Amino acid sequence: MSKQRVLVAMSGGVDSSVAALLLSQQGYEIVGAHMKLWDYLDVGGDIYQDGRCCSVDSIADCRLVCDRIDAPFHVLNLSQEFSEYVIKDFVEEYKSGRTPNPCVLCNTGIKWKAFLQKAEELGCDFVATGHYSFVERAENRRWYIRKGVDETRDQSYVLWGLGQSALARTLMPLGGFRKSEIREIAQQHDLKTADKTESREICFVADDDYRRFLREWGDRHGGLPQPGEIVHADGTVLGRHESIAFYTIGQRRGLGISHPTPLYVQEIDVKSNRVIVGNDDTLYKHRLVAEKVNWVARSSGEGSFEADVKIRYMHQPARATIKPLTASTVEITFDKKQRAITPGQSVVFYDADIVLGGGTIARVD
Repeated sequence: MSKQRVLVAMSGGVDSSVAALLLSQQGYEIVGAHMKLWDYLDVGGDIYQDGRCCSVDSIADCRLVCDRIDAPFHVLNLSQEFSEYVIKDFVEEYKSGRTPNPCVLCNTGIKWKAFLQKAEELGCDFVATGHYSFVERAENRRWYIRKGVDETRDQSYVLWGLGQSALARTLMPLGGFRKSEIREIAQQHDLKTADKTESREICFVADDDYRRFLREWGDRHGGLPQPGEIVHADGTVLGRHESIAFYTIGQRRGLGISHPTPLYVQEIDVKSNRVIVGNDDTLYKHRLVAEKVNWVARSSGEGSFEADVKIRYMHQPARATIKPLTASTVEITFDKKQRAITPGQSVVFYDADIVLGGGTIARVD
């Protein structure tokens, strides 16, 4: 009986390297692949100082790991798809006064769409990643995502957009490990990436300066919204902003205004090109409406339910009632008000550690 073949997405970091190693030890035939998603000439940053994915050094590290486990290695150029699907959306969302989560789009549109297509072309049965999460099948036959055991590394929040057909062909071997254990495994097997530092920033914003990125991208591809007024919630004009694209809900630093009390961004008014600021207590809201909802462990027709809800990656889940409005929109009402609910960000609902579904925050009440 021939081995099942797995295309492993390798970034050049320790997590995906160990994922490939573990699956090889489990008896799978491994094919390593690095997704080249962008070029420094397009996104800027310091090519000599930055060591994250898509750099020449990362590709070389992937190849060395694959040589170590006797696996073939490919570099897949998906930069055009990534630019069209992820980067352009990132820019347009900020221009529209929203705060995007590009990792979610990359997962759904690149890693589990374009990458799956490449897997089929290479004759692979599954794809695999180094995410700290589980993919399992419930009694109702639906595939679902479960949080990894290492709460400091759990990545289930950015995986809510995966469909059933994609999950059925996905392996995530790191869900049961802690980061320290993964490094130990890499060191024991002398993997080149064992001590490599990691980054949790947006991969294509190499210096973590999204304003610099937006400014340069706007210069090349079309301007950003023009300067306008920064206005207190009471109507008082306090100053001017360079562009609404440079602000997000809850922001305090970098406003460039003077006021006797701390002020935070409350609203980004695209029509009037204004940034509205106010006191911290007015940032707390009870309700939001989410769009583009993807149902993972349950279906859209099951009616209202209670769940633990996250409104951003580092948010502590809060209890709320989810009321489906259509197959792809829901209204979420929190038991207790939540701070700085931000349009454009992902909202994900859980039953304990199981991802029930998720969507994009469209409106906050």
